[in-house]
Amino acid sequence: QVQLVESGGGLVQAGGSLRLSCVASGRTFSRYAMGWFRQAPGKVRESVAAISWGGGTTDYADSVKGRGTISRDNTKNTVYLQIDSLKPEDTAVYYCAASSSIATLRTGYWGQGTQVTVSS
Repeated sequence: QVQLVESGGGLVQAGGSLRLSCVASGRTFSRYAMGWFRQAPGKVRESVAAISWGGGTTDYADSVKGRGTISRDNTKNTVYLQIDSLKPEDTAVYYCAASSSIATLRTGYWGQGTQVTVSS
């Protein structure tokens, strides 16, 4: 079992930056691929970024490519997501996920989410 707790959300002006954190507890963090998803009101949950267990592979949604950076610190059991040049359309609840591989993140463990609101 893995427990995930996100933090770092809030209200940000368009053009600003935000760094989200997700702390994991439970089984060995370094064995899990990690990812960030988001869900805006009335929309399906979408993948934002993912990172392999060792950090060597990352993947980004087109909507955040060039603006988003996912990283992890296995010594702190933490995965981060930084998004720069924020847009109002980045407004959503952001969720952290963990699984044995990037491909299976949607069926893995989930956090409770953190709200990000970008004002224009």
